[in-house]
Amino acid sequence: MPTGHFSELRGDIGSITAVEMVDQNPIGRSSRSNPVTYLKAFDDIRKLYAEQQLAVQYGFKPAHFSFNVEGGRCEECQGEGVIRVEMQFMADVILTCETCKGMRFKKEVLEIKYHGKNIHDILEMTVDEAIEFFSTKKEKICKKITEKIKPLSDVGLGYVSLGQSSSTLSGGESQRIKLAYFLGQERNSGSMLFIFDEPTTGLHFHDINKLMKSLNALVENGHTVLLVEHNLDVIRCADWVIDMGPEGGESGGEIVFEGTPEDLINEKRSYTGKYLGEKADRQNNE
Repeated sequence: MPTGHFSELRGDIGSITAVEMVDQNPIGRSSRSNPVTYLKAFDDIRKLYAEQQLAVQYGFKPAHFSFNVEGGRCEECQGEGVIRVEMQFMADVILTCETCKGMRFKKEVLEIKYHGKNIHDILEMTVDEAIEFFSTKKEKICKKITEKIKPLSDVGLGYVSLGQSSSTLSGGESQRIKLAYFLGQERNSGSMLFIFDEPTTGLHFHDINKLMKSLNALVENGHTVLLVEHNLDVIRCADWVIDMGPEGGESGGEIVFEGTPEDLINEKRSYTGKYLGEKADRQNNE
């Protein structure tokens, strides 16, 4: 049907408790946001460091291990790790803070160590390194930290550092961090509708497999996943496909097909079905 043919959408809306658009916008508005704060794992990490003997002697609380507030952050750079020098007719010059050497915390805070690692060392770890580090420790809080950051590895972000600034993350990485957040939520969060806009953009085939396992985990938890996608490997794994076309621009916008991927292959007007069939034939001949 042409665009605008329908005026309303009806259905069992009450069965959906919430709708989440998981887009590729940054996970935070400032450079201070990072994966470990977005997943709320940094709260537990700061609590762990506040429980160390030397921290107790200094009277440090969990807030002292944050670079966002006074007390534990380096006041010279305000916890940024860098000093910005404004140039009147040129681009600003950014220099590493000489006081904290780019570590963002004051000296006393960096003296607090857990199994030889200070808070800066933890933030510099990749997700996979952090999982290996915390999973071998006996404290219950370490188990909580591992459980919160493991979804990042599950969505193919094991290489990202815990404290990596959100401003350095790609759109696809930000999108998968949001997915990891929802994967870590409780199973009794209701039946949600998740909408993803081309989540496989820029992903290697191996990482696409990880992503699909994560999306399937959402479905297994009782949620519904809607993908806007062009990747044939993803399309053939879908339970239901709505193919738009048949062409682009003014010659498109119509529903060419809706049904299973197996039936889509037989739709003569669908370019998606054509290439999906060719891909299936190649794999069958291999």
